[in-house]
Amino acid sequence: MEKQTAIIIPARYGSSRLEGKPLLKANDKPIIQWVWEKASSSKGIDRVIVATDDERIFNACKEFGAEVEMTSSEHKSGSDRIAEVAARHPEIGFIINLQGDEPLIEQANIELVRKGVVEDESADISTLVREIKDEDEVNNPNLVKCVFDVNGYAMYFSRSKIPYDRNVGKSKFYGHLGIYGYKKEALFKMTKLPQAPYEMAESLEQLRALQNGMKIKVAVVENIPVGIDTQEDFEKFKAMVEG
Repeated sequence: MEKQTAIIIPARYGSSRLEGKPLLKANDKPIIQWVWEKASSSKGIDRVIVATDDERIFNACKEFGAEVEMTSSEHKSGSDRIAEVAARHPEIGFIINLQGDEPLIEQANIELVRKGVVEDESADISTLVREIKDEDEVNNPNLVKCVFDVNGYAMYFSRSKIPYDRNVGKSKFYGHLGIYGYKKEALFKMTKLPQAPYEMAESLEQLRALQNGMKIKVAVVENIPVGIDTQEDFEKFKAMVEG
């Protein structure tokens, strides 16, 4: 039987910068519904599941017709949360971890992530990057940088400026976009491994996979999806969709 490809959207109520973010409404729809609708209309996706530890989010998702599952509140990361859901579904073979605060994500981006992990037998994980042209962004530790090889596999992710631009103007820089595709076995492997030294140094979970020899396929996109992290971000999004 062919394995299903599922988008699993981890959604928490608590957020240090914007509490209750998934349930904030723009154009009379909560943020989580905007994300779910984008996910549901993407090509090659068999099902979309919201994973949450909060009954308010669970009930809101039920109201607009989403498949939603409760998870433990003890998880330290979104990967752990989606792994709990994936473990309940033997029919799912490929998982896309889509953040619940990116209502402007483009379906083409989701499809690229799906393609990277479903169609590339060597890839354990897939993700996206975009070229950085702004020097401030290159030097911003909150924007994670990525270097990858000639076959499109990630070599390293860092909050530092990589590569070091000794010969000024000779390097291109790529910023990481936080969407992942996983072969299910790879997701289980990664979430069961202990934290790796580079991961702990940089606070980047994907370095656990790399340091343990897993392969991450990278695709380059042109657009920059904007996540909602603050009240200001939400107000901008609201103005955009409500005119």
